[in-house]
Amino acid sequence: MGEFFLNQRYTSSGEPELGVGIVTEVSKGKVRIFFPVPDEVRLYSIESAPLLRTIFKPGHTIVDQQGHAMLIEEVKFENGLYVYFGGNRALGESELGDVSISHTVDDRLFAGDIDSPEFFALRRETLDHNYQRRISPVHGFVGGKIDLIPHQLYIAHEVSSRFAPRVLLSDQVGLGKTIEACLILHRLLVTGRISRVLILVPESLIHQWFVEVLRKFNLWFNIFDEERCSALEKGAPEVNPFLDDQLVICSIEFLAGSKKRTQQAISASWDMLVVDEAHHLEWSVDEVSPDYGIVELLSKVAKGLLLLTATPEQLGVESHFARLRLLDPNRYNNYDDFIHESDGNKDIAAIVEKLSSGKDLKAKDLRLLESIFSKERIALLANKDELTTHNLIEDLLDQYGPGRVLFRNTRLAMSGFPERIAQLIPLQERENHSLWIERLTREFSLDMERESETKPEQELWFEEDPRVEWLVGKMEEMHPEKMLLICTSKEKVLALESALSNFPEFTASVFHEDLTLVQRDRNAAWFAEPDGAQILLCSEIGSEGRNFQFAHHLILFDMPFHPELLEQRIGRLDRIGQKKDITIHIPYLLGSPQELIVRWFHEGLDAFNRNLEGGNLISKLFSERLLNITKIPSFEGAQKELEILITETAEYQIELKKALAEGRDKLLEMNSFRPKIAKRLIEQIQAEDNDPTLETYLTKVFRHFDIEMEDLASRTYLLHPASFSAEVFPSIPREGIQVTFDRKRALSREDVSFLTWDHPMATGAIDKVLGSTLGTASCGLIRGTGNPGLLLELIFVLETAGKKSTDIDRFLPDTPLRIVVDHTAKEVTDSYSVAMLNKNLVPGRIEPLLENEAFVDTLLPNMILSATEIAEQMGEQEIKKGLERMKLTLDHEINRLTALQKKNKDIRADEIQAGLEERNTLSALIKKARVRLDAVQLIRKE
Repeated sequence: MGEFFLNQRYTSSGEPELGVGIVTEVSKGKVRIFFPVPDEVRLYSIESAPLLRTIFKPGHTIVDQQGHAMLIEEVKFENGLYVYFGGNRALGESELGDVSISHTVDDRLFAGDIDSPEFFALRRETLDHNYQRRISPVHGFVGGKIDLIPHQLYIAHEVSSRFAPRVLLSDQVGLGKTIEACLILHRLLVTGRISRVLILVPESLIHQWFVEVLRKFNLWFNIFDEERCSALEKGAPEVNPFLDDQLVICSIEFLAGSKKRTQQAISASWDMLVVDEAHHLEWSVDEVSPDYGIVELLSKVAKGLLLLTATPEQLGVESHFARLRLLDPNRYNNYDDFIHESDGNKDIAAIVEKLSSGKDLKAKDLRLLESIFSKERIALLANKDELTTHNLIEDLLDQYGPGRVLFRNTRLAMSGFPERIAQLIPLQERENHSLWIERLTREFSLDMERESETKPEQELWFEEDPRVEWLVGKMEEMHPEKMLLICTSKEKVLALESALSNFPEFTASVFHEDLTLVQRDRNAAWFAEPDGAQILLCSEIGSEGRNFQFAHHLILFDMPFHPELLEQRIGRLDRIGQKKDITIHIPYLLGSPQELIVRWFHEGLDAFNRNLEGGNLISKLFSERLLNITKIPSFEGAQKELEILITETAEYQIELKKALAEGRDKLLEMNSFRPKIAKRLIEQIQAEDNDPTLETYLTKVFRHFDIEMEDLASRTYLLHPASFSAEVFPSIPREGIQVTFDRKRALSREDVSFLTWDHPMATGAIDKVLGSTLGTASCGLIRGTGNPGLLLELIFVLETAGKKSTDIDRFLPDTPLRIVVDHTAKEVTDSYSVAMLNKNLVPGRIEPLLENEAFVDTLLPNMILSATEIAEQMGEQEIKKGLERMKLTLDHEINRLTALQKKNKDIRADEIQAGLEERNTLSALIKKARVRLDAVQLIRKE
């Protein structure tokens, strides 16, 4: 691309609907373009800017800044800018007024610069697919490399459909809060509702989040730390580094350690702030922690806010209030008022539960409902009509449920979890048992020290270890079943790998934090293959954020000390969506500290057989005593103290479960998951998953751009450029990439990309076709019609040029309008279907026609003019439909929220205002939609 100068005019090949833009700034490898029509600014990298120089030709009409028109007679190029001459005056680019360029692809036709009908058909098909994917009700939901879990999809749908989402996601462990947040982000980003996102997490979770959003949702977030910020400032000291990227992950600790970075993050302006582990942000009426203060400042400047936290009932009322005031400080501004609010919703919850389960309502229930709704409406319940009951439940949940700010699903209310089968394996070393007690005591002590700054060297004897001897026997017994083994450290993983290498009949793969992402993918993929590794050896950190649910055997080679860490290990397999029961194997040496830990978890907490709740509270109360017990020199003495601790722990566990059960907000749980909505979403996603259209379309695109597709399995391919000279294609590296169109296979293989209409490779293919001139002009021939003549097939696009944050595609995406006219300029579209032309058209020569002056000067222009007038009329009808769709959706939601606000305090005034503003913006943008000629095909009939 040539050099950029101020006032040059460009159009965007990726977003032609923006119209003609003006260069307003050129600096540091970036160029800033202002597009007057939609009043939008884009910042591009000069190296890869998708920009086309706008040059007006003799015969075009332009205007100056005062609106005076000029017919161009001559064009010159001076000092980087074009100067246009006409009517004894000159007009430079810097003096141009509000101009637009006519995307007259017929210029190519008149010049004889044509493609074959095959390429025209590809462009026509691409425009149609682009329209269908954008208007799809599950646009933004199909692309996640995830199981289709109903409650996750419901929450994502509900939150991402709001005008200004600010919510607390607090599902119990194993129900997928992170997936819910990623689904929300993915949909909002794909549909253009948001563009700038900051994910704020504890330092230990940065890598897990980076992998989650990249591997499962194809979102590349940039990790920000002091090193990155300093490097960015070296090149541009005056620039805020947080403005360098749109999608950012950083740690709370990083911001807390620097007032400068905190202020830069606050001033960077974010569409969405995501905060994980929000329950660690400490707040009280008397004192606010620095971490909480930072999040509070960021939450005030971010338009949207997602807080992810442990279930509130485990944290206390004050802690729960602290989260809610971040979401809506106006609603939750006084702690005393909050704790004294009425809990009268319990009666409503009981009624909703009865209605949901089909139980009869008592007289007092009916009286309460009649005080809320009309007596006539409640009388209809006697008919036992399913729709009447469903609508009443929905209205009750809307008016009394706290689902505007809080979502919480519990395992108790969900199905789909496997059974846990615990197998405790006490080991007795026949020779030198005391030596092994000494060794494993030392190993346990070093494991406890691993959190310290100085990580100690660890001596391991795994070639002789009785646990390894048991492991080898178990692998032989269970072959070829897959086994996942998790232990504390990378060092243990490598030592185990070395020990198992003495048994070549067994295959093991490793997975730890020092491996690159590519190595982890390859090792996980080998484990996933039916004839691959039988066992995967994982370190504690290395196992985070991965899906190993195709395995059903978990080996706890050593014992984690913290209850939450144990639950995290088991959670690698025990998650919603797991298809089989899982067996947890716990080998331990009798008389060792590991035996004490195993007994406490098993007898005190039943943690191997049941999901453990309140792990942090349990740890605070009992962990220090447990650690002290492991240090008692006499094992008999340690066992006596352990018996007392087990009894106390078990009693506390009973009380804790009772308190948690009593604290359940059943109305909240019902509002957090509405099965009928989730079922409809899943059916729509599955329909797209099973539709072969995308696979067929991409096959054509890949063939055109010289990308080879090697069959690997059903609907699974290896993609790579056919030759080194092949054009670079979005998301396909030179070395190739494995892809699948099958969700089930994608979930079992970390190294295989899942292709959907949301995937960057699919959207990149569409952009690559539409961003080029491919197929914009064509000439074809149909033989044997018995009716010689000429046809002109034209594809117009009705475009809106406006703010991406409105997601206008829901109502009026770029809409292709296909028109066929004959040589008399009469429309004959219905007589020449796409299928008929695709089947019968062959390439034709246009040169003889271009030599005919009557054809060039009169016939062809009249055909184009007639089609354009028809397209304008069709465009007006589509605009009318788009306005109707928009008003039907937004008016209903705005009216609903306005009515609910009178009864539900959690409806924010700014949310309603955002809806009103969005409706007004959308209405103006839809009304301004314009028709543009995108492609034209001349057809000769013989």
